[in-house]
Amino acid sequence: MNGFPLFFFSCFAFFLGLVRAQAETPMPAPDPLRRGLPPGALELLLGDDGGGSQGLAAPLAGLSWEEITAAADGQSVKLWMWCGSAPINSWVNGWLAGQLSERYGISLVQSCVAGPDEFVQQILGERAAGTDQNGAVDLVWVNGPSFRSLKTGAGLYGPWSEAAPSGAYYDWNNPSIAYDFGFPVDGYEIPFGAAQQVFEFDSAVVPEPPTTMAELLQWIRDNPGGFTYPAPPDFTGSAFVRLTCYHAAGGYQAFQGAFDQAVFDENSPACWALLNEIEPSLAPYPDTQGADIERFKASLAARTPAIRVTYQVGNAQTRIDNAEYPESVRTFVLDDGTIGNTSYIAVAYNAPSLPAAVVTADLIASPDAQLEAVRDLNWLTPLDLDRLPAPVQAEFAAISPGPAVLSPAVLNPRRLPEPQADWVNAFEAGWEANVQGQ
Repeated sequence: MNGFPLFFFSCFAFFLGLVRAQAETPMPAPDPLRRGLPPGALELLLGDDGGGSQGLAAPLAGLSWEEITAAADGQSVKLWMWCGSAPINSWVNGWLAGQLSERYGISLVQSCVAGPDEFVQQILGERAAGTDQNGAVDLVWVNGPSFRSLKTGAGLYGPWSEAAPSGAYYDWNNPSIAYDFGFPVDGYEIPFGAAQQVFEFDSAVVPEPPTTMAELLQWIRDNPGGFTYPAPPDFTGSAFVRLTCYHAAGGYQAFQGAFDQAVFDENSPACWALLNEIEPSLAPYPDTQGADIERFKASLAARTPAIRVTYQVGNAQTRIDNAEYPESVRTFVLDDGTIGNTSYIAVAYNAPSLPAAVVTADLIASPDAQLEAVRDLNWLTPLDLDRLPAPVQAEFAAISPGPAVLSPAVLNPRRLPEPQADWVNAFEAGWEANVQGQ
């Protein structure tokens, strides 16, 4: 890791020497991974005999996973993340925090941010100031332009994710895993969840929801105040702007590959015109997704027609289960597609609790944690299920989501790719200048 003084390396090596001497009993892997496996099979599957180097970058280079987990014992980890979903917050502070403490002796601290710019500025600000040890951030929940900014600004630790135990359960040849908004991951982050735009509605009030983007736009015109989207750069609102621009340009293809200003200038005016045209029919732009949820809940209570866009395919079912939404709420996806992506966990380059940060990220990406997230949050997992032991595959297959959750068989054929980060930045700046500013 660039900028670490020689004294830090000396102290770190001495500390790990003590760990090697004291760690006589390796930390076991999560029980669900071993179900139905003979002794030693998991280690063979992961390509590690339990005692060799795990293959992570310095300063964890040369350490086995047992030595890394031993070094993590007793450390506290700060996870900087968007906290706009109460169910996700409960999962993080409940199941995840509990498992980290029980299995590894790690204390988890959730640090909420309004948006990713907060941790990007924090980490890159520390990099610029030469704060190469004991930074404010251990982990971030990240994707897209924020990941690109951190990686290109040398703000992340790595590479590590493909060499971590849970990395074995992801298909790193799959572009949706290996590339984050078209930018190579290169081992600097590990998948957390998959997302795809869906639209929530009350089937008792809107019995025939739109099936295409053109129909949705017409529905918005015909039902003033029944729809809106959070103002970009909120990630859900920003994605709806991109989806509208895809539609206005006749497809997503114009915005793939490296950013092209001429192509953007040619295709974006139709998008701004369309967004401005529907704006009088929108409810006021909410500042946050939480505010948009409250708007939608008010419409549900009043039984007035309303549709809400979200990246969380299981949000409606979770809120039905929690008695926040009526049983008649459902979700739909457009036949001409909606945008999907993968979110990740990344480690700050100057994480004060580096061993615990890597162990925490690995647990979040593990089949064990993903299984709980699918059960508790109706999560879309980015795991390659074919790589899992058969008993764990069976546990995933046995999960029966509620009626408000669309199946992968419905979602996957309608999944549209994200553009690269430069396109996203251009869309957000263009919306601010040509839509919000009008």
